Amino acid sequence: MELETRTPANSAVVLVDYVTGYANLIRSQPLSENITGAVALARMAVGYKMPLVVSIGPEQDPRGGLYPEVSREIGDHPIIHRGGTFDAFGHPEFERAIEATGVKHLILGGLATEGCIQSTALSALRKGYGVSIVADAVAGLTQVAHDTAITRLVSAGVTPLTWLALASELQVSYDNVETVDVFLAVQALSSSFTMNAATMENVSRISRGER
Repeated sequence: MELETRTPANSAVVLVDYVTGYANLIRSQPLSENITGAVALARMAVGYKMPLVVSIGPEQDPRGGLYPEVSREIGDHPIIHRGGTFDAFGHPEFERAIEATGVKHLILGGLATEGCIQSTALSALRKGYGVSIVADAVAGLTQVAHDTAITRLVSAGVTPLTWLALASELQVSYDNVETVDVFLAVQALSSSFTMNAATMENVSRISRGER
């Protein structure tokens, strides 16, 4: 079994259909957590200088555009507008963008788990890519739909992980000082780490005799 570490050199981040119009449809995850996962993936791609492919629906899509929070993270990075295909590889521009990354492993996040994510992930496997799905950065219309899609994808060979686990795998160690600020910026998206950081700062101030 292949246990190759995912690195900025061998992996690309692929964001599919983080569209504002889907926000009122997903039920397997709170919208705020889905946005956080999307932002974390975008922040990692930009910060670690990873290949990034972003795709949503038609340019004048009545369902809306890319999450604004993700737009702020990626800046002027190009967005591939697809037609009605659920499998993003069904759009030639998307497939060309993936091929242009030159990597063999795709890290996938987006909406919806049982729809475009499932179709795109399975297509990537058929084309010989290794695929990781960021389970807390995808969401389905119901919990059952999401869980069933994840189960099918894992059975097919997709690796599940979380966005913070991915950040840890990319960073490897706090001693990698060149990118530790990127890791901390991603880590800060976790409410648990934010609360812990505040607690540790309070302890530090008390130990210094400060109020």
